[in-house]
Amino acid sequence: MIVDCHTHIDFSGGDIAKSEHLAAAETVDACIVLATLERPCEENNKKLAKYVSKHKEKMVGFGVVIPGEDKAKANNLKSIKEKLGLKGVVFYCSACGMHPAHSSAMRFYESAQELDLPVYFHNSGSTIKTEAILNYTQPYLLDEVAREFPALKIIIANMGVPFVEQTISMVAKHENVYADLTIKPRNVWQTYNTVVAVYEQGVMDKLLFGSGFPSGNAGQCIETLLGLNMLLADTNLPTVPRGSIRNIIERNSLEVLGINNNPEPQEDKSKKIKERKSSGAIKEEGKIRNDG
Repeated sequence: MIVDCHTHIDFSGGDIAKSEHLAAAETVDACIVLATLERPCEENNKKLAKYVSKHKEKMVGFGVVIPGEDKAKANNLKSIKEKLGLKGVVFYCSACGMHPAHSSAMRFYESAQELDLPVYFHNSGSTIKTEAILNYTQPYLLDEVAREFPALKIIIANMGVPFVEQTISMVAKHENVYADLTIKPRNVWQTYNTVVAVYEQGVMDKLLFGSGFPSGNAGQCIETLLGLNMLLADTNLPTVPRGSIRNIIERNSLEVLGINNNPEPQEDKSKKIKERKSSGAIKEEGKIRNDG
């Protein structure tokens, strides 16, 4: 199963943006749609929830959260999960000027762990805005978070670029910390060095495939990854087994993150609970009559 764990959609682009995202999603079996950093977050998350709910056989959504602005309560994340049907949350620490281990953020992680909501740290990438705090993009800052909340599923976006070595150390150290291998097909040398470094560290199983759509395309990313070794055919540079690379591409990231993409609708659950209660009451009444 091929899961693109890193896609976005700009709802200001209207139907065109939606059509382009849908077309890109056809390349894979499923995809995770990360909410963009747009305020107000509540409205942004509602738009995302409405969109992915129309394509729930193919998509799952991660809502955006800004701890300094949103209420750090379990009920807030509970609403994201149960009312909106989103499967995780995404943080933009560097863009928001927030230290990943800030006390207000730590309260959110506690709630996320209780609710089994994976947390996606979209702190870095090839294009970081001038006003973003580069120091907060460093993956090692998540070490405190991973130690404090060992059951929390953490994903480091974009391999933590430009701090790839820190990302590799984090996924090697912590059982529930993963990284998304969202590559730029044109940056072949960077991609090669990243994949080789991860392979030599023995943590290929901690990588999740991503395209970064709309900045990337899943099909092109897959071709680039599978073609790495061919580029090195006439060199003495180290290679990575093709099977190991295929495992990244075909990894079921939803299963790894504990995401059920086909949950029973909340209305159906409530209906069944009411039916069970009603059935129990009828049986109890019948028993009383018989005893009488």
